[in-house]
Amino acid sequence: MVIVPVALPLAAACLYAVFGWNRVTEWLGALSAGGLLAAAVLLARAGEGSGLWGLLRVDALSAYMLIVIGVVALLAMLASPGYLRAEAAAGHTGSRAARSYGIFTQCFVAAMATAVLAASLGMLWVAVEATTILTAFLVGQRRTRKATEAAWKYVVICSVGIALALLGLVMVHYAAVHAGLSSREGLDWVSLAGHAGRLDPGVTRIAVVLLVLGFGAKAGLAPLHAWLPDAHSQAPAPVSALMSGVLLSVAFYAILRVKVVSDVALGAGFCRMLLIVVALASLAVAAALLIGQRDFKRMLAYSSIEHMGLIALGAAIGNGLALGAVLLHILGHGLGKSVLFIGSGRIQQAAGSSSVDAVRGLGGRAPGLAAAFGLGLLALLGLPPFSLFASELGIVRAGFAAGLGWAVAPALVLMLVIVAGVGRVAARMLLGTAPPGLEEGSGGRSRGAGVALVVGLVACAVLGVTLGPLRPLLESAVTIATAGPPLSAMGGAR
Repeated sequence: MVIVPVALPLAAACLYAVFGWNRVTEWLGALSAGGLLAAAVLLARAGEGSGLWGLLRVDALSAYMLIVIGVVALLAMLASPGYLRAEAAAGHTGSRAARSYGIFTQCFVAAMATAVLAASLGMLWVAVEATTILTAFLVGQRRTRKATEAAWKYVVICSVGIALALLGLVMVHYAAVHAGLSSREGLDWVSLAGHAGRLDPGVTRIAVVLLVLGFGAKAGLAPLHAWLPDAHSQAPAPVSALMSGVLLSVAFYAILRVKVVSDVALGAGFCRMLLIVVALASLAVAAALLIGQRDFKRMLAYSSIEHMGLIALGAAIGNGLALGAVLLHILGHGLGKSVLFIGSGRIQQAAGSSSVDAVRGLGGRAPGLAAAFGLGLLALLGLPPFSLFASELGIVRAGFAAGLGWAVAPALVLMLVIVAGVGRVAARMLLGTAPPGLEEGSGGRSRGAGVALVVGLVACAVLGVTLGPLRPLLESAVTIATAGPPLSAMGGAR
């Protein structure tokens, strides 16, 4: 059963390779994502388990991340057929590019599922590196100069980060073997968490820094964040939804696993201070770059840096309330950012540009699209009733309760600057007089995209009011992220 979330998108990729992208196969991605989501729910109910000769393992935390992947992938794949039809009509893509899109997006989803199911940090590293290779082709799909440049920048910076993470893994393995663990157990995260107190502190300290910086590069955290605005602004809109909505969180999932080991080996203070520095730096970068932003897709990308900074701040606080808010924020951000990138793709296709000035007066010419985009921005800014309000409030409360008000206070100031910057862009886009040629449906009609926009917004709002059946799974995931007990002691959601 554990292999199913990986096998489904790989099977869809094979079907795209054989039959191409056409009116029949274009919905395979959505079917695959729906199957992945269903499998994730079943795994969450079943509790812990392993498969593929011990290479894959599921617990409450990995099952929760699988649900996030399934939800965001479903929204992105529902929007993909309409997006590609509009791209083909505009002459930006052909049948071969559409086939490649189907293959690479499904392999991308499979790689993310593998990352969160990986039983060892080594397997997780391989899966995260695979996402870099696969998405590089998607970022540069349009083959324009800007798209090609963004793809190369993405590969270079993320490769530097992944190289740092690899060096960190080597050092962790070295410390584990010298602590008496076998070579196989040296990267197994359950074994590491259970024996972290025996690791050499000096070696582990360097390894943790390298791992946080390395995986942090893929999570869009400062200082290796520069790839993110270029890649997200040039990638196809559904791919940007996948990258911003869930890939960044998958990379941060790796940091959560590392943090469990670090807290036992070095005490909570070391990783806490490291994450606080990274979090505040990321928030400062986002705030500085969002002021006066004139490109709405780049605005959304910089907003992702902000939200990953908030997630890092919550992880740094590290108590149960903070980590529960972090996991809720991951899901809420995935939903909200998916809605916004899908909506931004339709706006860009209608206006022929991602410039804010090109889409002024959107509310008067395309009220449905403007309403969805505006509500998505409200969710992104953390206003009620959306779940990001509850998660951000939880992080702030947990920070002050833990005596970290000195870190939370500047974060709140930076968030106010970001709200002002995003609000200014939103007002210019949604209000005023529209340029000629922009009207409802001019970006290509797509029921799939409309469903994705509505479902994403509704789900984000519902999560802001109640967790419902998600609560037991979230509580179990928080227990694992806080204490990291051995697998035999892990209680999956029932």
